Amino acid sequence: MSRVTLSRYLIEQTRSHNTPADLRFLVEVVARACKEISHAVSKGALGGVLGSMGTENVQGEVQKKLDVISNEILLEANEWAGNLAGMASEEMDHPYQIPGKYPKGAYLLVFDPLDGSSNIDVNVSVGTIFSVLRCPTEYLSQNDSLREEAFLQPGTTQVAAGYAIYGPQTMLILTLGNGVKGFTLDRELGSFVLTHENITVPTSTAEFAINMSNERHWEAPVKRYVSELLAGKEGPLGKNYNMRWIASMVADVHRILTRGGVFMYPRDSREPEKPGKLRLMYEANPMSFIIEQAGGAATNGHQRILDIQPENLHQRVAVFLGSKEEVERATAYHKEG
Repeated sequence: MSRVTLSRYLIEQTRSHNTPADLRFLVEVVARACKEISHAVSKGALGGVLGSMGTENVQGEVQKKLDVISNEILLEANEWAGNLAGMASEEMDHPYQIPGKYPKGAYLLVFDPLDGSSNIDVNVSVGTIFSVLRCPTEYLSQNDSLREEAFLQPGTTQVAAGYAIYGPQTMLILTLGNGVKGFTLDRELGSFVLTHENITVPTSTAEFAINMSNERHWEAPVKRYVSELLAGKEGPLGKNYNMRWIASMVADVHRILTRGGVFMYPRDSREPEKPGKLRLMYEANPMSFIIEQAGGAATNGHQRILDIQPENLHQRVAVFLGSKEEVERATAYHKEG
């Protein structure tokens, strides 16, 4: 039986689910960019790509060399194809304008070019997260600069989302709104090949992911929930749980997607003016879309993440996502106070 490549899968989606051809082309271009990023990541010290740039992004975080390299790869791969009205990146203050010499398309691409890049120097899995939105018609002028407002859409409007994880294997996890598929990069073939037909989050779970070093800063409902997880079989939940924390959202969520559990990055008291740490547009929305399409759930502790109306491009949010039962339990603790 012949293997199904990403290109073949997308063509079949066009036939069976009327996936627009320009969306298909867009996903293929993103996938090619991810292959290039995977190659750069795999070189490590041999490619001179480790270490810091000595600069900060809009969030005030130190940029790694591979942050900047990955950002440039995605911009250059997608700017000329004619599928996009504009792009936005976690590494850039403002939306990226499609150069005037290239045609514009009907979609918007939002991405975190290299999630977990603080782990690069210690050879831990990192990844690329992306989200595709339709550009509102009022912003589709070929001549005007694209404004930030065009991107400020709730996660429910996403038409596609995915992530690439650069680990022992390079994988592309993708949803077009009809389930979640997993593709593994065959380096000999040079293509992503369908290896995981229908990915679902296991409902039975005994794992959770959270940075325990921040416990003293958490809100009371989070402390209570985690303490009951840690109480194990003798506690109120009657089950022993294992904690796992990689500090790379792509890697942590990929494990949750595969093995079940709950990933948590709650807000804390260090920056009370901020509703959380993770970025709504670049991280929380695409990951929540994937998790929900796989049968899981995603909230900020109070409401469904995909229902949140963004107020700015770099908005932050608290995140609880994974197996539906555990996410609903964590959310219930917040409602109880």
